[in-house]
Amino acid sequence: MAHAGKDYYRALGVAENADAAAIKEAYRKLAKRHHPDANPGNPKAAERFKAIGEAYGVLSDPAKRKKYDQMRKLGAFGLGDARPAPGTGATSGTSGFSFEDLGGLGGFSDIFSSIFDRARKERGPRPPGPRKGRNVEYSVDVSFTTAANGGKIALTVPITEKCARCDGSGGAPGADWRRCAECGGSGTVSFGQGTFAVKRPCPACVGRGRQASEPCAACEGGGKIRQRRKIHVAVPAGAQAGQKVRVPGQGERGEGGGARGDLLITFKVKPHRFFRRDGADIHATVTVNLAQAMLGARVRVATVSGDKAQIRIPPGTQPGARFRIKGQGIRRDGKAGDQIVEVKVKLPESLSSEERERVKELADLSGMKR
Repeated sequence: MAHAGKDYYRALGVAENADAAAIKEAYRKLAKRHHPDANPGNPKAAERFKAIGEAYGVLSDPAKRKKYDQMRKLGAFGLGDARPAPGTGATSGTSGFSFEDLGGLGGFSDIFSSIFDRARKERGPRPPGPRKGRNVEYSVDVSFTTAANGGKIALTVPITEKCARCDGSGGAPGADWRRCAECGGSGTVSFGQGTFAVKRPCPACVGRGRQASEPCAACEGGGKIRQRRKIHVAVPAGAQAGQKVRVPGQGERGEGGGARGDLLITFKVKPHRFFRRDGADIHATVTVNLAQAMLGARVRVATVSGDKAQIRIPPGTQPGARFRIKGQGIRRDGKAGDQIVEVKVKLPESLSSEERERVKELADLSGMKR
């Protein structure tokens, strides 16, 4: 049962009239900061994390929050010696309210999972035996042409690995081991109570059920260290910004001999100075001079595949005219889009005296106003 002196609003750092969104946001920030995985071997952080979860479990549930607020008003939290209203059947200082009625964490398990392991939504203690490692999500920048044509990229991903110095035990070489006092050797602790209890690995012993007399200096007793792993990833042809690919077995190590998790990569496609994409088509702009636009010309144009294509600019081409190069767009599933080239005409910024006279002659011959 929760201790009657706990102030859940203070635990989350929110006002008593805070709305559900503010409570949820405060919980997210505090839970990330004090989560045992982010504070290995720190029992104070574990206690703080537990208190945060308990507070959120009550304040996020309207019915439980209402009962909790009633208790605060009736003085059950050290706010006075208020007595229950006549006819309620409650004992002094309780108002018919029990912290067991709050049901512990309630929605805490779901919000916990959404923050720390989006791929899972655990609703109880994990079954014994091997457990697959967590998936790792990572965003990577990909060049425009690589995304269009496909290819391989090398990237360095931060990953959690078993500490080589202690072989993942968390104890210094030669250290003595004793049963964990926090969990009594079970390796798990419960958040909440009754039907709503949620079991998690003990933060003091990291789920081992025992503690070393001296922690490993390399991993500070956590048994794991953060490293950077270099891997090569295939980028599918036609990849778009926000597209994800799964690389099996490149995530976190599993527990109890379980398989590794997967690496989930999200592509961020860098813009190109010349090309733009519209579905399966590639757009580009080519600049011609006044003579080419007026007299016609053949112009070489770069394509996204790296080849050079040639387009014919007919005489009298106007600025903004578009020309289509068949099959030079994005190639995917046996089909290819086109490359659409827009013409931009560059005019001289200044003319010599002789050039001005020639332009005047042309204007007079063509009947252009001037």
